[in-house]
Amino acid sequence: MNKKDLKRFKTMLEESKRQLLVQAKKTLTEESSFDTDDLPDEIDLASSEYTQSMIFRLRDREKFLLAKIDKALARIENGTFGICEKCEEEISAKRLEARPVTTLCIRCKEEQEQKEKSFG
Repeated sequence: MNKKDLKRFKTMLEESKRQLLVQAKKTLTEESSFDTDDLPDEIDLASSEYTQSMIFRLRDREKFLLAKIDKALARIENGTFGICEKCEEEISAKRLEARPVTTLCIRCKEEQEQKEKSFG
């Protein structure tokens, strides 16, 4: 992979990371606190708690994505970005465009998904 492409992917990953961190900060300051006195009945309270639970579940998934972004950035630095961890072939640019944090080429990913599917 050439330096221009690496720089583009690095910028893309850094921007994704920045957006996730902004959203996480927003969650902590705005969405994470609610006053039970503002909710007139149990249904409103339950609905609010459910919404808050969903928000935190999404943020938890984003935490894992942040870790993947950091690992992808480290792979860019050490020269292994865009190389499949399993077969060591180059990952297609199209796949990297769609999912820059990927560590597997499409063939190896499909094999992995087939194994997961067969084991339930």
